[in-house]
Amino acid sequence: MVKRGEPTEEDYFELKPGQSRAVDVDLSAYYDLRNGGAYAVSYAPHGGELILEASAVQKSGAKIARPVETQSVTIWVDAGARSINAIGPVGARGEAQSLQSRLPAGTSVLAAAAASNSYVKCTNTQQTQIVPARDSAVVYANNAKSYLAAGAAGSRYTWWFGAYTSSNYALITSHYNNLVSALSTQPYTFDCGCKQKRTYAFVYPDQPYTVHLCGAFWSAPNTGTDSRAGTLIHESSHFTVVAGTDDYAYGQTAAHNLALTNVAQAVMNADSHEYFAENNPALN
Repeated sequence: MVKRGEPTEEDYFELKPGQSRAVDVDLSAYYDLRNGGAYAVSYAPHGGELILEASAVQKSGAKIARPVETQSVTIWVDAGARSINAIGPVGARGEAQSLQSRLPAGTSVLAAAAASNSYVKCTNTQQTQIVPARDSAVVYANNAKSYLAAGAAGSRYTWWFGAYTSSNYALITSHYNNLVSALSTQPYTFDCGCKQKRTYAFVYPDQPYTVHLCGAFWSAPNTGTDSRAGTLIHESSHFTVVAGTDDYAYGQTAAHNLALTNVAQAVMNADSHEYFAENNPALN
């Protein structure tokens, strides 16, 4: 799950009538295929991001374009195929086992490493930028938690999550309770190896709490709109154990339009969680 910047015209390429473009994607780099067998694969990007004209319509405030979905294709994968679990996270688990062997009996690795930061391919400068980003993310999450605990459902809530319902309010409240817990108590691993310039960060939802930081993260402010702290809110919300959010819309305009047109998606949209927490410009 990725936080990207809003697409610009330079991010698109033109397909003329009858033209096609093929791109190879190594699925084993993103999905655990080690068990092998038959997999059904389809491609379902959101039309508002895939097609330039649809993106322009979305920004105008009109109804967000429907997803563009392909038919499913079945592929066969031999057991033991390389997966992302074989790159990095295995080493992290190995280190945890090694650490466990050095701890006193009865002490868990989680307790020993709670609220810690560990780094992969991060320079000293990057590490000094990550620490205040996480600290500020905790402040953001706590502020959002307090707002919701007070029972407030003003413009700040409805702007990002749509019309109030008790069930959605309870769901959002549980999300920020989990975000506070994760960001303030859990051991995070930050991987700075990503070089994509227009991408802020990405995570694998079933691999808490590892966050891969990319080019746009380092050029973002620590706090404010699309900030480093907000990015950590966004990415942490993707973790299944936290909120299991998706990326239905990127950017403030698209996220607000989502609240107007599809509340069910708005309450599960990662950018909406980030913007509610950043609250910039401030709403009541």
